Amino acid sequence: MQEWLSEHKLVSYILILAFTIYIFNSVFRPQAKLPILKEIMVYIVMAIGSFVLMIMQVDKLPIIQCMAVAVLLMLMLRGRQMYDKWKKGKTGGTESHNAEQGQ
Repeated sequence: MQEWLSEHKLVSYILILAFTIYIFNSVFRPQAKLPILKEIMVYIVMAIGSFVLMIMQVDKLPIIQCMAVAVLLMLMLRGRQMYDKWKKGKTGGTESHNAEQGQ
C-alpha cells in the first residue's frame, strides 16, 4: 500500500488534506466561528502543511496510515460518546419514570 500511495501523489495529497481537515475540525476548531479571512488562512496553511506531509509520504514515511489510525480512534471515541449519551438517556428516563410512580 505504501508503494502505491508513493506512486499516486495526488491521491496521497487529497487523503492527507482530508484527514488534516477532519482532525482540525474535530479537535482544534474554536467554538466561535472565525471571520471568513481567518478561516481561509487556516485552510491555506493546512493545504501547505498537507503538501509537506505528502512529501514525507512519498519518501516512504507512513503518514497516511498514521493519520488513518488517528481518525479511526477519534471515530471510536465519538461512537462511544454517542453510546454513553444514548444509554444515559435510556436509563435516565427509566429512573425518573420509576421515581414518579414511587417505586
